[in-house]
This record gives sequence, C-alpha cells and structure tokens, in this order.
Amino acid sequence: MKLALVHDYLYVYGGAERTLEQAHRIWPGAPIYTLLYVRDRLPAAFQGMDVRPTWVDRLPARLRLQRVYAMLQPLAFGRLRVRGADTVLSLASFGAKAVPPPPGGRHICYCYTPPRFLWGPYSGIERQGLPRPVRLVTGALERALRRWDFAAAQRVDRFITQSSYVAARIRRVYGRETCVVPPPVEVERFAKVRPRDEGYFLIVARFEAYKRIDLAIQACAGLGVPLRIVGAGVDEGRLRRAAAGAPNVRFLGPLPDEAVVEQIAGCRALLFPGEEDFGLTALEAQAAGKGVIAYAEGGALDTVLPGITGEFFHQPTADALAGAIDAFRPQRYDPQAARANAARYAPPLFRQRLRAAVERAATAATR
Repeated sequence: MKLALVHDYLYVYGGAERTLEQAHRIWPGAPIYTLLYVRDRLPAAFQGMDVRPTWVDRLPARLRLQRVYAMLQPLAFGRLRVRGADTVLSLASFGAKAVPPPPGGRHICYCYTPPRFLWGPYSGIERQGLPRPVRLVTGALERALRRWDFAAAQRVDRFITQSSYVAARIRRVYGRETCVVPPPVEVERFAKVRPRDEGYFLIVARFEAYKRIDLAIQACAGLGVPLRIVGAGVDEGRLRRAAAGAPNVRFLGPLPDEAVVEQIAGCRALLFPGEEDFGLTALEAQAAGKGVIAYAEGGALDTVLPGITGEFFHQPTADALAGAIDAFRPQRYDPQAARANAARYAPPLFRQRLRAAVERAATAATR
C-alpha cells in the first residue's frame, strides 16, 4: 500500500496535529498534503517530514488571515491530485476529505468530526447582532458549504473516527458508518508526575464557545474556589469579561507542555465542561493521576469513568457544575486507576489500531 496523508491545515499544534504526527510514524515515507503549513508553529519533528502545502500557502498575509484562508479548503482540496500513491488517508474535519483518490485507488478518512461551524453543536457563529443583509449572505454560504461537505463525505470510501460520539454524528450528518480508533494520548509526559492537591481547579483548552469555559468561570466565581485557565483563542475577550470581579479566577495564557504538566499535577481536579468530540485533556489529567469533572455528553462518556477517575454533571449549567465541584473529594479517587485508564490510549496502541483499521478499510474498499 502506497499511502499519502492529507491534513486540513498545519498552523497550530493541538490534538489533531499530535494524531497526524503518530500516523506519520506508522507510514514515515508518506508525504503530507495540507492547505497551509506554518513551520515555526510546529515541533521539530515536522521539519523532517515531506509536507506539501497547497497554493493557498503562497497567498499574502497568510499568518494574519489564516482563518479566512481556511475557507478556501473546498477549492484547494477539491482540485488537489495526489501522485505516487494508491491510498489517500485524510485526517480531516472539513476540507481534506474532499481530496480525490488516485486513479484506481481509494480514500480512507480519519474524521475528527463533521465541522461544527456547519453542523453544530455550538458552531460559535453568532448571527443575532449582524445586519440582516449579512445574515442572509452568511446563511446562504453556510447552506452551500453544507451541501459541499456532505457531497465530499459521500466520495470517501471508508471512515474511521475518534469516539463513539463522533461516530454517531457521522451517521446522523453524513449517513455513513465508521469504526472507532481513539486518538493517542502522550501518557509518558505524565509518568513521573507526583500528583498533589494545591486547592485550585483547572481548565486547559482553546478559548472557543463550545468548550463552555464560561460555565467553569461562573461556577468557581460563585463558590469562591480558585480556578486557573490555561489557553488562548478567539473567545478570550468574552471570557475575561465574564471573570471580571472574580479574583479567584486566573488566566495563565498558553503555556509550554512542561508547564501544563505541572499545572495538571497540582490541581484538585480538571474541569471539562464542554460537549467535546473526544477530550484529550481529560485523559492527560488522568495520566497524571488526577480526577476529572466532566459534562456528561460527548467524548467524555468514553474516557471518564464515574466514581473511579472522576464525576459527571448532567446539565450544561453553572449551577450543575458548581454542585459537582462542591461535592468533589479528591481522596476518593485512586491515582493509579486514573493512570491505568489513560494508558489504554498510549501512542503505540493507537498506531497498532490505526494501522489495522486502515488495512481493513483498504481491503474492503477494493472489493
């Protein structure tokens, strides 16, 4: 099997990019096609990879306009032709799954999720305050992009995805079945951590509306318990306004991996208040021996074991989260049980599972 990898874009380093990095370790000779490639924002390991960005990478002001240029994915990927391979493996939410397979070949998609900005939930697009003409234009554009995204999904030969939650979304949105291969968690980063309770609760996340960091701010402000928030993103202004007047809420900004490990090691519990597709940070906290308080929807249902590695709250409200925080007692949870649960998602296991799933999918697609 001569395989080529396709990824939506490479200008941040998060869970999707860590998954791509592990996939490349399975097929180290595979080229990586992507919309944009901002080299200095990716770890050194990417420098030795054969990364092939599209023409969008040559457009002016690509660093400042990267979110705008991301909307060019239908045009860029729909016309992309992969050479020297018989199998395309896209790791995609939006555009990469539209790359045509090579002649006589097949396209297998590891789908992170159907794009939230088109299909929800919590698209993050607030239209109520926009002028009516703008609402009409954006609504028409969204409908056109939905049709395009659905059609692109129908051209994929086989789907793989990261959680049972996303598998259900793919079935509902695209009408396609898929197998589940959970993404890798770098548990070794936390192997030597000494868990301790310094009294604060912790959020580690990109600042986007669907992650519901606002619920954590409201809950902790109301209880008067310390909350530390690690991350950055488009929702930062709104979140800082929500935390105004709450001295127990601290924004630490984006931190390097080593500093994040230390913040997790010292927290009382990690808060995971959003409806996430998978939820990498919930497992990272468990890898450090820490408990998790999570909203009982989405990927957390696969990764948090209530009463063993954490607890759920069942309504997406600050009051429900505050009740779970107030009742949480870290001494009830065995750090070794949390570590053992996280170990099930270690990178070597991911690589074994993904290789097997791709080989099965390739065989099925050629029948």
